[in-house]
Amino acid sequence: MGLHSHQVRKIRPKPAAVYVRHRPETTLLYQIVQEYWPEFQAELTSQGRYLPAYVTKEFDEYLKCGRLEHGFLRVRCESCRDERLVAFSCKKRGFCPSCGARRMADSAALLVEEILPYQPMRQWVLSVPFPLRFLFASNPKAMTGALGIVYRAISTHLAHKAGFAKPMAQTGAVTLIQRFGSALNLNIHFHSLFLDGVYIGDANEHPLRFRRVKAPTGGELLQLTHTIAHRVVRYLERQGLLERDTGNIYLTPEAVDASDEDPSNQLLGSSITYRIAVGPQQGRKVFTLQTLPDCGSENPFASTVGEVGGFSLHAGVATNSNERAKLERLCRYITRTAVSTKRLSMTRNGRVRYELKTPWRNGTTHVIFEPLDFISRLVSLVPKPRVNLTRFHGVFAPNSKHRAEVTPAKRGKVKKPRSLDEDQTPAEFRVVMTWAKRLKRVFGIDIETCNACGGDVKIIACIEDPAVIQKILAHLDDRASSTDLSLLPECRAPPVTGLFD
Repeated sequence: MGLHSHQVRKIRPKPAAVYVRHRPETTLLYQIVQEYWPEFQAELTSQGRYLPAYVTKEFDEYLKCGRLEHGFLRVRCESCRDERLVAFSCKKRGFCPSCGARRMADSAALLVEEILPYQPMRQWVLSVPFPLRFLFASNPKAMTGALGIVYRAISTHLAHKAGFAKPMAQTGAVTLIQRFGSALNLNIHFHSLFLDGVYIGDANEHPLRFRRVKAPTGGELLQLTHTIAHRVVRYLERQGLLERDTGNIYLTPEAVDASDEDPSNQLLGSSITYRIAVGPQQGRKVFTLQTLPDCGSENPFASTVGEVGGFSLHAGVATNSNERAKLERLCRYITRTAVSTKRLSMTRNGRVRYELKTPWRNGTTHVIFEPLDFISRLVSLVPKPRVNLTRFHGVFAPNSKHRAEVTPAKRGKVKKPRSLDEDQTPAEFRVVMTWAKRLKRVFGIDIETCNACGGDVKIIACIEDPAVIQKILAHLDDRASSTDLSLLPECRAPPVTGLFD
């Protein structure tokens, strides 16, 4: 059956998004930090308390991130000679939304194209009790030991469910250690992307055979959570960091004293327990906005969550082997930045209001902070230096003899030299993929193409001398003042449509 001429619709190609420089000084988060960060430091200094150097550097670098006054690249179109400036970024891991979005896109591309094979994957999320959140934040070594226990427990469960003993079955996982909760509270928990099955075979059998397992039942999750909780607590007891008393767990004096030299301890504890850290209301619960919860509403994830003694294990999100786009969206979600600027606002009386992504069971929809207390929340989200927040286990580990066989990038395998006319592999493409290419991949923005003529854009200079910076910016200000500003488009951030659809 054909179409008449008047029924034919001409499909026009979707226009590419145009890159517009992000101006952090116009965002509410930047304005709050810029105004209240010095006051917060002065408040702590008056109490004889000083933040670690890495925290101070995190805030100082954030205030320079994306600001042309602190250096930039000059890029020029090779065709029409049109120029624009690209500001430097801080590349920090705490709360910077811009650098967090870059790291999110980079990490997701790395995982999907180089690490995670074309097999079913399942996300396992483990939350721990309040005392362990504080311990893991101040003692990364204890967190590493506990994470190893968690991986071994889940991988053994998968092997037994597939009908094999642990030595005969190989699995793998990538764990992203998240430090934040939906209310900007310090909430260290583990997001692990596990193979939804196991590889069968020994060192002499090639290739390995993959066997998928069924999704865990509610009873299996409950038993697995009990096993993890018991083993983690027992491990920390042997380390002298934890003790149990009538069903409750407490940090030992040794665990607390080991980190007492860090003056941010009190800030970490307040963030974990949802309490105000500074000011006249110090120690009280954070203010919240609530609505009436739905009458008789039940937890939709009750069958995919195991809860035991403050430990919570969720395993309700999975992807099939052919759902690579869904897998990449999941990777972006678990590597997202801590602060969502879209959910940040100010009240009429000058307090900071942060909207929860999903209302809590008691109807809470927003948390309200005094500005100085909001700064303390950001302080608690800054990780310690040299603490790796992404861990690889099993067949994905760098020292695994099966890594080259199961991963798309074939890491660890000796590669034959490639001729110049051969196409790049996905792994080689990702290695040379610049941030400009990542912008195009994630947001549909092509920064390497001139907006005026469509020509190629190249870097021509790196400007870091303060005198030269001031001279160039003054020239641009003079030129802008002689231009009708009403004709210029309003500055905006890159579009985020489609990130988590």
